[in-house]
Amino acid sequence: MTTKEQQEFEKKVLDQFISGKSLFGKDGAFAPMLKNVIEKALSAEMDSHLDSDELAKGNKRNGKGKKKLKSGFGSFDIETPQDFQSSFEPELVKKRQTILADSLSDKIIGLYGLGMSYRDTSGHIKELYDTDISHTPC
Repeated sequence: MTTKEQQEFEKKVLDQFISGKSLFGKDGAFAPMLKNVIEKALSAEMDSHLDSDELAKGNKRNGKGKKKLKSGFGSFDIETPQDFQSSFEPELVKKRQTILADSLSDKIIGLYGLGMSYRDTSGHIKELYDTDISHTPC
């Protein structure tokens, strides 16, 4: 996140907080950040899945699907990566899972609230869930 993006995010959080609007849910300041982290984590899981053995079998990325997730912070849509052979089984948000574990949402929000970078966040998610998140923005 660039300094300008960080400042815009902080301004939105402060404006919503002062006005009494929810920071969570569809229009909340935290919703896009949570969506972004989850999508990066799923993409990193796909990268791990498509190792040299999978690629040798002819498997590759095959677009993205859409899924609505519900969390303690409201509902939001995410894009989920798909592979050609449909053998990808994500760990962070499993197939057919529609409710995001509140503890994961809380951790991601908390890490950003502490001002952690993508790299720091990915390290903590790796430690807690043994799931890699790319630390470079998409």
